[in-house]
Amino acid sequence: MSNMFGMLKKAQEMQKNLQLVQAELAKTEVTGTAASGAVSVVMNGTHEVVRVSIKPSAVDTDDMGMLEDLVKVACNDALAKANEIAKTKMSAVTGGLNIPGF
Repeated sequence: MSNMFGMLKKAQEMQKNLQLVQAELAKTEVTGTAASGAVSVVMNGTHEVVRVSIKPSAVDTDDMGMLEDLVKVACNDALAKANEIAKTKMSAVTGGLNIPGF
């Protein structure tokens, strides 16, 4: 019976640590870029876009499709970086266990 209480206590501790990591991720910012920084997207660790910056040199009104692609590339770059940080931080808490939703 004490083993069961020990497991419950560990699960509660892990849940608390996961909540702390999630709060930390919300404050963590990563920057994705495209075209050598002509377009940059700042995203937090919970995948919320915080800022988008576009240098005038990236804007060609005759080719808006290229600008749209650059924004997409910068967003995907930021997303990949945010996912990697989240994976690393969550792995430290879960001991490498793959817990759905975290």
